[in-house]
Amino acid sequence: QVQLVESGGGLVQPGGSLRLSCAASGSIFSINDMAWYRQCPGKQRELVAVISSAGSTNYADSVKGRFTISRDNAKNTVYLQMNSLKPEDTAVYYCNADIRRRRLYSDVNYWGQGTQVTVSS
Repeated sequence: QVQLVESGGGLVQPGGSLRLSCAASGSIFSINDMAWYRQCPGKQRELVAVISSAGSTNYADSVKGRFTISRDNAKNTVYLQMNSLKPEDTAVYYCNADIRRRRLYSDVNYWGQGTQVTVSS
């Protein structure tokens, strides 16, 4: 089946940077939107950034100017470059994608397993 696997999380000091990656694999015909969500401690999961198949992007107000989402369609991979990190960015970050599988006529929404990002001095 289709899988999304995140990588790149870790512990970083305030002001530092991390780059998250999420690779989709399996029986894939095409990928529509790809997105990053995060779940902060004690909070609901929230949308961080989304990128369309054509490369159009949208960001949560809290990360505008600091985070950049991008994708490599040839590699079925989405990235999240996180700069100027703050303690309030601490969360589990989840990859999300709408994927059309080969030989099927509809999209299915998939989630990655999540990767921990901790921003602390």
